[in-house]
Amino acid sequence: MIRFYYHPTPNPAKIALFLEEAGLPYEVVPIDTGRGEQHTSTFRKINPNGKLPAIVDTDGPGGQDARVFDSTATLLYLAEKTGRFLGTNADRPELLSWLMFLGTGLGPFSGQAVHFQHVAPGGLDYALNRYRREIERHYQVLNDHLEGRSFVVGDEYTIADMSAWGWLDRAPRVMKGSGTPLAPWPNLARFMNLMNARPAAARARAVMATHSFKTEMDEQALRALYPSNFPR
Repeated sequence: MIRFYYHPTPNPAKIALFLEEAGLPYEVVPIDTGRGEQHTSTFRKINPNGKLPAIVDTDGPGGQDARVFDSTATLLYLAEKTGRFLGTNADRPELLSWLMFLGTGLGPFSGQAVHFQHVAPGGLDYALNRYRREIERHYQVLNDHLEGRSFVVGDEYTIADMSAWGWLDRAPRVMKGSGTPLAPWPNLARFMNLMNARPAAARARAVMATHSFKTEMDEQALRALYPSNFPR
């Protein structure tokens, strides 16, 4: 059994998509980050970094409980556990390369673009411009790569596609003010249409909506989400 710790944000959505695609038995454990539940000692034993997603596999190596945190690590772990969505052996170098591009580039820059457009105080035009331009650059890299391709890696659906889906699905929020945020990148728009047509994508969205989370961005939420901005 997989215990899936989540908040309805892009990185946990990737794991929900994998679990639904693979048909693995799992239970969801909501962690309300706006209320600071990621900072409890119980959850920090699962993810010392206090972020979502995380999983505990009760049938890990040697039949023991195994914790895994970080969305890219979790995708790799689950894919290797099940032997699914890894592509071919020849695809391995490309799979690892694109997973890291998505996990250390497109994802974090998307997150910072969201932060500086929707949360940070005004007057930070340099930071806003920096992150918007960088996410546009990452979009262009992936858009160019997807020219004439259906999948990010090889000829099969893999965890690289799931990883890309998680943050590209939030393009309207990342690209604030754009009614059709992926229009400048037609290959990304085509890719997302293919991904969203998968039945598991709808099921993953339903999983993300199974619990009511705090949505007010009040001082409690700001302190819980961005504790380093506040004095200790």
